[in-house]
Amino acid sequence: MTAPARTPAQFTADLHAYAEKYWHRHPFHLKLHEGKLSADQLRLWIANRWYYQARLPQKDAAVIANCPVAEVRRRWTQRIVYQDGAAGGQGGHEEWLRLAEAAGLKRTAVLDGSLLVPGVRFATDAYVDFARTRPWTESVAASLTELFSPDLMRRRLDAIKTHYTWIAPSGHGYFTARPPVAAADAEHALGLVTAHCTTRAEQDAALAALSFKCDVLWSMLDAIEHAS
Repeated sequence: MTAPARTPAQFTADLHAYAEKYWHRHPFHLKLHEGKLSADQLRLWIANRWYYQARLPQKDAAVIANCPVAEVRRRWTQRIVYQDGAAGGQGGHEEWLRLAEAAGLKRTAVLDGSLLVPGVRFATDAYVDFARTRPWTESVAASLTELFSPDLMRRRLDAIKTHYTWIAPSGHGYFTARPPVAAADAEHALGLVTAHCTTRAEQDAALAALSFKCDVLWSMLDAIEHAS
């Protein structure tokens, strides 16, 4: 006998429960927030997180390509514009590169991938491939790690200001601007998932997608920690 669908409230609660798997509990993040990373370790994290950031528009383009709902596509396009910017020198990507420069990295070294750890590449590419090959609702569900990210980014900025004062303030922009955008994106994505995943099977697939994304993020930090 097929299990009945979860109620919207239960489904939402089950999605939020994945906060326990989010990467804020990873030992590397704990060290970052406690000021225990060396300058080289923090720079390695910044350079590798760039690869993940840089591929997000391709992930989001895959969601759009797989989605037949025009209203969803129009709203989801905002994510690409946010990262890439409406013009050169704008957007989340530019802010992340400014963080890299403020931390003493050369922009060219970040862009050419010379500091990229293979495990980060593998995990990130797996996430993009997931978005390309799975139903769009599952890809949207995978993005729901953003439910847990705004507070983490605020704490990270506090940690940088407190423990890593050698990073110039010009590098703080990403963590200043991103939390309210992430919160709005998460609210939108949660509404889509709860509205379009109405059977038990669809809800189970959405939960599995969010679990997969948590594993992707955790694996990235495993790889960075091992390499540092």
